[in-house]
Amino acid sequence: MAEHGTGTAGAGRPAGGPGTAGEWRPSACILCECNCGIEILVGAGGSFDKIRGDKAHPASHGYTCNKALRLDHYQNGRSGRITRPLRRRPDGTFEEIDWETAIAEVAARFKEIEAAHGGETIFYYGGGGQGNHLGGAYAPATMRAFGMRYRSSALAQEKTGEFWVNARMLGLPNRADVEHCEVALFVGKNPYQSHGFPRARSVLKEIAKDPDRSMIVIDPVRTETAELADFHLQVRPGTDLYLLTALAAILVREGLVAADWLAEHADGLEAVTAVLNDVPIAAYCEIADVPEDLVRAAARRLAGASSVAVLEDLGVQMNRDSTLVSYVEKLIWLLTGNLGKEGAQYVFSSMAPIGRDRGHPAGEGPRSPVVGAKIIGGLVPCNVIAEEILTDHPDRYRAMLVESANPAHSLADSARMREALKALDLVVVIDVAMTETARLADYVLPAPTQYEKYEATFFNFDFPRNIFHLRHPVVNAPDGVLPEPEIHARLVEAAGALSEDDYTPLREAAGKGRQAFAEAFLSALAERPKLMKLASVLLYRTLGPTLPNGAASAAALWALAHKCAQDNPAGVKRAGYGEGLEAGERLFDAIVSNPHGVVITDDEQEETWRRLGDRRIQLDVPELLTEVAGLASRPRPVPEPDWPFVLSAGERRAFTANTIIRDPGWRRRDPEGMLRMNEADAKELGVVAGDRVRLTTRRGSVEVPVDLTDRMRPGHISLPNGLGLAVQDPDDGAPTVTGVAPNELTAAEDRDEFAGTPWHKHVPARVSPLSGAAAGPAA
Repeated sequence: MAEHGTGTAGAGRPAGGPGTAGEWRPSACILCECNCGIEILVGAGGSFDKIRGDKAHPASHGYTCNKALRLDHYQNGRSGRITRPLRRRPDGTFEEIDWETAIAEVAARFKEIEAAHGGETIFYYGGGGQGNHLGGAYAPATMRAFGMRYRSSALAQEKTGEFWVNARMLGLPNRADVEHCEVALFVGKNPYQSHGFPRARSVLKEIAKDPDRSMIVIDPVRTETAELADFHLQVRPGTDLYLLTALAAILVREGLVAADWLAEHADGLEAVTAVLNDVPIAAYCEIADVPEDLVRAAARRLAGASSVAVLEDLGVQMNRDSTLVSYVEKLIWLLTGNLGKEGAQYVFSSMAPIGRDRGHPAGEGPRSPVVGAKIIGGLVPCNVIAEEILTDHPDRYRAMLVESANPAHSLADSARMREALKALDLVVVIDVAMTETARLADYVLPAPTQYEKYEATFFNFDFPRNIFHLRHPVVNAPDGVLPEPEIHARLVEAAGALSEDDYTPLREAAGKGRQAFAEAFLSALAERPKLMKLASVLLYRTLGPTLPNGAASAAALWALAHKCAQDNPAGVKRAGYGEGLEAGERLFDAIVSNPHGVVITDDEQEETWRRLGDRRIQLDVPELLTEVAGLASRPRPVPEPDWPFVLSAGERRAFTANTIIRDPGWRRRDPEGMLRMNEADAKELGVVAGDRVRLTTRRGSVEVPVDLTDRMRPGHISLPNGLGLAVQDPDDGAPTVTGVAPNELTAAEDRDEFAGTPWHKHVPARVSPLSGAAAGPAA
């Protein structure tokens, strides 16, 4: 990575270093939630000379997709890397400052805002991407130290509707056992590119080759997954709710529901069947533009299977009616009895409570201070953040702490988000590179890359064997950066929330052994309950220095390991860690010591039912079922005359991923991110492959080359995710932007009525040819 600045303080470097050049070092891919295990052959200068799958990884077993093999472009490519704290000058430029000054000034300014307006006006955003969650484990301590109350992250752009539906229906999040199912149903998901479960491409091919198994895909695009499927229900964009409701209605009307199973496990069947019996199936199939006989055949295949695994994803979660779609999708697998058995849905163990919500009925529960938006899973909807700032309301957000996130690029309506960031009294960014958000900050605090520190993800959803992987440093961090736990600890201390007086008794106890430390730590929390939200920093400063090989950042995992052992005693015991308090200690030690990852729980199928306890499944969620019942009375969805196209803003492709790979050189194909369009639409517009066109939405207009394909439906167009990032030109150092930033075209007000999630996959648009502006042949 090109460096913004250099320094002398090697605080981010792990004790002893990660190893020597020429060794294969285990780690993980950081480009999707699966975090497949990889091994990296590191060159003398820190280059990633080769990357291969890690056969010792307990989930991926040596599997990788093509994207992981390009991670040298993350570690060593062009990015705008920063290695010294930066402070904005009055003229808008940045100057390097030392860490002592940076921490003192940031803490003082946060304290000023807290004193004048309340800590709840300081907003926290981020906490980690697809692979860097350890910093987020320490963020609650900083929030407590400055009185922060409100937070959000990328999950509130994607998953909160599903979180809420899960909470209302089952009380807990769940996932799908795709590897062992007879029938896999993917709703708005293309796991060939987005993965979402271990060894995704291999598993998809295994299902496709097995004559006794089937795959059903609901997607407006003929994706790579759809091409492997037995049933591709190529739905009209934005009409997924109609199609899924028709599927559910067929199950009821044809007597295909698991009546005995539902009587044993669920309530609300009578209310649901009353609504589904009135569904005009043929009309809904016509609206979705999928043949009714194909929909009926798919429904019968689902009902006849011994097991069905269902996964929904951003194609519907960032689309119209996303929460309602999530509800009806779950009705389908519940009506057919697909929970708590091999190859179906399951409730997983966890190291952290990602995806959990209390399931407050609509109209109840916490709300954002200005807009009054529903807060789900503790997260303010991303689409209201700018509204919460750009107002004269006394409770408006006045400052932001942004960690490992880029809201100026990743949230809807980027222009308005930039305006909101500029309107704040203070913006502090913790990140590796000079991102679009960092350029708008008052202070930028540099962190190591994900391969220069201990790091982990809390996307631990596997079953029956769930995995946790603490990744060890692969290369040394440059002088001048600090790992996020250290930054949080220093901020907490500068705020006066913790001091040496708090640390000394615990350090003394740690010197006597883990048992003495546990007793002292629990005693301290019992005597001073307010320390609970500061516990991660307490652990980092006291237990952390006792951990081997400089693994202090892993200290927060000690409490999580004990909680996992307490909540999942049978699974932890089956995984080989024993029982009682010792199980938590053995689990923690295994996590810290094994750089390939470990099995944390090994469950039996019945564990899903134990986790649900005596709670019965609630099929009838009144506010959602009422909307499903009223679907027939809605006006039929039709394109607006001025906006004849539906744009999916942010499609996952073979060489796109999350935006932490800022170097455009990693893309072997489609480097500029072409606009995909149906061939018939192109012919009507008079454009050919490679021509540049003008793409316009209500929010913006861009020029982009077109890629013609028969994979897209007529009237449906798409742009890839991960482009539109500014990086330094290798020749003159000037910032250059490759491709289109999708959120220059999206609108914050286009959001789900229940969860506030954005409609990035359903943006009204028009396309106009640019005469004489060909870009050459399509990539």
